[in-house]
Amino acid sequence: MEFTAGQIAGFIKGKIIGDENTVINGVSPIESGEKGHLSFVAQERFVNFIADSKCSVLIISEKLLPDIYYPQTMIVVEDAYLSFQVLMNLYKEMQGRKSGIEDGAVFHETSVVGENVYVGAFTCVSEKVKIGDGTQIYPQVFIGKNVKIGKNCVLYSGVRIYDYCVIGDNCIIHSNSVIGSDGFGFQPTKDGYQKIPQLGNVVIHDNVEIGSNCSIDRGTIGSTVIGKGTKIDNLIQIAHNVRIGEHNVIASQTGIAGSTTIGDWNQIGGQVGIVGHIKIGNQVKIQAQSGVTTNVADGERMYGSPAIAYNDYLRSYVHFKKLPELAKKINTLEQNSKDQTNE
Repeated sequence: MEFTAGQIAGFIKGKIIGDENTVINGVSPIESGEKGHLSFVAQERFVNFIADSKCSVLIISEKLLPDIYYPQTMIVVEDAYLSFQVLMNLYKEMQGRKSGIEDGAVFHETSVVGENVYVGAFTCVSEKVKIGDGTQIYPQVFIGKNVKIGKNCVLYSGVRIYDYCVIGDNCIIHSNSVIGSDGFGFQPTKDGYQKIPQLGNVVIHDNVEIGSNCSIDRGTIGSTVIGKGTKIDNLIQIAHNVRIGEHNVIASQTGIAGSTTIGDWNQIGGQVGIVGHIKIGNQVKIQAQSGVTTNVADGERMYGSPAIAYNDYLRSYVHFKKLPELAKKINTLEQNSKDQTNE
């Protein structure tokens, strides 16, 4: 597709400096731009690339507009990063959505499918499933019985949705993620570990995105819940009866043990481990590779294993770095004390 600078400015309500008829047919990073491409500058550290960039059109945040000559056509906006996201979403919509049922897809006669739904080949839709309007289900997806999927969802190839799970509107689940697998529940007996039946489900609210190769376990009794707007990276394990609130972001390789409750607007870094049966508040930031073993109050910033308040960690680390020096001083003092005693 080709667009003029004027058309792009109209989409994002930007002000043009330069030729509004400049045509772009692709996008590039500012540091490796190409002629005929569009890029954006949203951070000061990229301003130095403007003068030498080969991009034909640049979207730039107004506060970063350089007081120098620049050869490109500029589109000035309040926030270049957000404006560029708007353009990317528009472009994706213009590419169109698929619709219809491909050969090889299997439907139980009691399933109900909304309008403008796409279901790819070799997908299996079980009994009493409900699929909302506009949802896109790619090939080789399994959907268990009594599952409810909302409107305008996207399930990529290889996704598995177990029985009775509920997915809200506008959700995205990437390839090979499993929703509703059994929780890790076993009772020790004299004959070994006996499996505890996992009778609950998973409830995913609207506007949730789940990366590839994630496992979200069903509740033992009741539901594992993912709140509205939460974004989950690849390779994440969420155990049974976990309740995650709204608008959280959770980075790759994090594991959350059973029955833990997480509030709203939290940021959880990669490779974080969170024990079961604790409560994490709202607007908490947990640094990568932390191990959280206790309740966390609202607004805390945690780091370490076991995780402690971030400022406490920084103060402790100052002393930690000095431990060899302190140990040497203590050894010297002990030796001097022995020498004086021997005298």
